[in-house]
Amino acid sequence: MIELPKSVSDFLNEFHTKGFKIYIVGGAVRNLILGEEIDNWDFTTNARPEKIQDMFSDSFYNNDYGTVSIPKGNLIFEVTPFRKEDNYEDHRHPEKIEWAETVEEDLGRRDFTINAIAYDGKQVIDPFSGQKHLKDKLIVAVGDPDRRFREDALRLIRGIRFASQLGFMIEEKTRSSIEKNAKLITKISWERIRDEFFKILSSQHPSEGVLFLRNTGLLTFILPEVDICFTIPQKSPKRHHIYDVGTHLVMALKHCPSKDPITRFATLIHDVGKAKTFRRDDKTGLITFYNHEVVGEKLATQIADRFKLSNKDKDKLVKLVQFHQFTVSEIQTDKAVRRFIRNVGKEYLDDIIDLRFGDRIGSGAKPDSWRFDLFRKRLIEVQKQPFQIKDLKVNGEDVMKILKIKPGPKVGEILKSIFDKVVDGKIKNEKEPLLHYINIMK
Repeated sequence: MIELPKSVSDFLNEFHTKGFKIYIVGGAVRNLILGEEIDNWDFTTNARPEKIQDMFSDSFYNNDYGTVSIPKGNLIFEVTPFRKEDNYEDHRHPEKIEWAETVEEDLGRRDFTINAIAYDGKQVIDPFSGQKHLKDKLIVAVGDPDRRFREDALRLIRGIRFASQLGFMIEEKTRSSIEKNAKLITKISWERIRDEFFKILSSQHPSEGVLFLRNTGLLTFILPEVDICFTIPQKSPKRHHIYDVGTHLVMALKHCPSKDPITRFATLIHDVGKAKTFRRDDKTGLITFYNHEVVGEKLATQIADRFKLSNKDKDKLVKLVQFHQFTVSEIQTDKAVRRFIRNVGKEYLDDIIDLRFGDRIGSGAKPDSWRFDLFRKRLIEVQKQPFQIKDLKVNGEDVMKILKIKPGPKVGEILKSIFDKVVDGKIKNEKEPLLHYINIMK
């Protein structure tokens, strides 16, 4: 028997004692079987919405699908009557919804067999072999896959998202249907595509998810800038790359240590500018991608707008792509390192380092690099130095008091000269040495 939290068992019993059937359904049952954490509890019942609301005075109901939401502590339990759906004219929403008589009818409208399992606290209802497919690690559409994907085209990317999250394969008939119906994804809003795509990026297997998108033809419609990169070679004399650009991007994503979806997104698209800047010398065979980061910045901006990113996420994505091509060398001056930090922004330093790490390993480099480790240390040390005049340990009040001058341009000039001395390493940014320096200017 599957163990349930007491709050869930008690909730089921409230329906049972009233003579109603009720089942846990969807991802909650799947995660119960897999032993995974459950964020959302969804239920289906033969009770109609008005009966459910009679049972729970604090419930609320404001949708077209019969779903009643019931607060339970810090959670919201969502209960929907058994239902059947038909006429998905926009390839997303059913035009016709009817109440069903059995839980089996309700499960028959769902997307994948692993999400079409119900549990009432005692008995598992599994008409489509979802438990077997969980054991076999397979994503299988419920019934006719063509019909499932024509009903709701978002399921095309959802299937890949589940495979990426769970580390499953996609059953052949289902995979062929995704490929056949891939163009239907253009019927779906970018907000919904973005949400599913970000779940792929946030999964345990994001690189495999992107490869699934490519192999099924979905990447052409979602990220054509990445898709075309698989046709762009990089292996040539005097170059360290061993993969084409597309494969490199996927490998970089695979090895990016960050779990942040925007950083992972930037890692996936950091070299998309190479498709437009590709040049091969006819005599030497040398391949170049001059200014690919400039082109990449523009493409990243377009991608961010297409995916409807927030201004903050857009800024981060574009900056990480724009400045990913930074120099890691032991002969760099502190001034050059400070310039890099100012360009990227302190808040994104860890992210761009993670991107660069994935970039290196995704090019075939070894994980260990003394230059890269030294650069990390220098980033920490250089940040201890002031970046702006306001970072100095003295201010205009100190200057005016010691030199007995009034507010004016002269104060700013003196602070600028002090700042330059500190940046050049001639004075430490400490209160006493700076006060002493001002004193000798009398």
